[in-house]
Amino acid sequence: MTPPPAASFGLKFWRGLGHLGGPAARLWLKRRIRRGKEDPARVGERFGEASLPRPKGPLVWIHAASVGESLTGLILAEALRERNPDLHVLITTVTVTAASMLESRAVPGVLHQYAPLDLPGGARRFLDHWRPDLGVWIESELWPTLILDAAGRGIPLILANARISARSASRWRRFAPGAAESLLGRFGAILAQTPEVSARFVGLGAPPRAVSTAGNLKSEAGPPPHDPAELKKMRKALAGRPVWLAASTHAGEEIVMAQAHKRLAEATPDLTLILAPRHPERGEAVAREVEAYGRRSQGDSPDQPGIYLADTLGEMGLWMRLAPVAVMGGSFTLPGGGHNPMEPASLGTAVVTGPLTHNAEADYARLTAAGGAMQIASAEKLTFAVSLLLADGAAEAKRMGAAAKEAAMESRGALAATLRAVESLAPEILKEG
Repeated sequence: MTPPPAASFGLKFWRGLGHLGGPAARLWLKRRIRRGKEDPARVGERFGEASLPRPKGPLVWIHAASVGESLTGLILAEALRERNPDLHVLITTVTVTAASMLESRAVPGVLHQYAPLDLPGGARRFLDHWRPDLGVWIESELWPTLILDAAGRGIPLILANARISARSASRWRRFAPGAAESLLGRFGAILAQTPEVSARFVGLGAPPRAVSTAGNLKSEAGPPPHDPAELKKMRKALAGRPVWLAASTHAGEEIVMAQAHKRLAEATPDLTLILAPRHPERGEAVAREVEAYGRRSQGDSPDQPGIYLADTLGEMGLWMRLAPVAVMGGSFTLPGGGHNPMEPASLGTAVVTGPLTHNAEADYARLTAAGGAMQIASAEKLTFAVSLLLADGAAEAKRMGAAAKEAAMESRGALAATLRAVESLAPEILKEG
């Protein structure tokens, strides 16, 4: 597909900046290293310098920016390898947290590298080394240089679990007219989460024949994993006390949760709040801010009422099994957008969210319509919502949780649609060697 003139100019300008951006990128990465946002031992990967050999045989590259996208990528990777055990899957991420999560959930045949910066040299080195037979981009990150270079090499591309908010689509139309059309035209299949999202992609110039509504791949994940022995230990420590969970909170939200807990504890003195920040490395600062009595990272147990800080990675499945109510973070403070509610829903946990849910709008709409989730307009409503759900032995939470679990079970089908797209664009990679 030949990009329109406006797109050609915009994309050439971006690539031109990339040729000049090496020194600035190194300074930027150094600042991120000081803040703990980059792995200094693997910073070369951000310039396309591979730290692992390419395995022999077919290889699928899945680009997944952060933790949520990486979990989605793992669902697809495992399904692909089930179809062809000789297949290798490379997952690239941007965040250190996502890399740690993938390491903790090591899957045979699945490799990890940090995604190269969108610079011409880094993209070239990355693609020269890995030579993927198929590229799958998860959700919404569109990096022009990587996409154009991969497509230019004849690598089939899929945009899976695709989403774009109305606001982002408007920005593309306003600030990059034609560029979105050029980039989206490089994808052989765009599998959107909802019909509304499909329409937005078509409106941005994606070929209608390539766009379909597949649903949300995150719905295929089922309950997050946990350690049964740790679950037994935690339940013993809680000793039957009432408990609620604040999951994947961001800066500014922990104090909101702490204030709500203080008000709730006036009526329920033995109440425990399990507070699980999205980024566990913030644990020490959060512990001071909310006056937590115990921290998971320090080996403490939730053995008394108050705020227990769950500042470890990969244990969300444990916390979701302990609490009948999960308040989802990332939805109360800007920029927000919400996090995947289907994980607690699949466990029969009642879901509460703030007003900012555009990252998973279809899932929240589905759960809310089914009576399995409650969306509140502001943080001021949080105390009332949690107290309502925990009243009478959490009777309302149990009712909502059952509705949430049923809705989560009915929302599947995206994985099958994605595998059909893979088979259509690159049938050879699903054939056993």
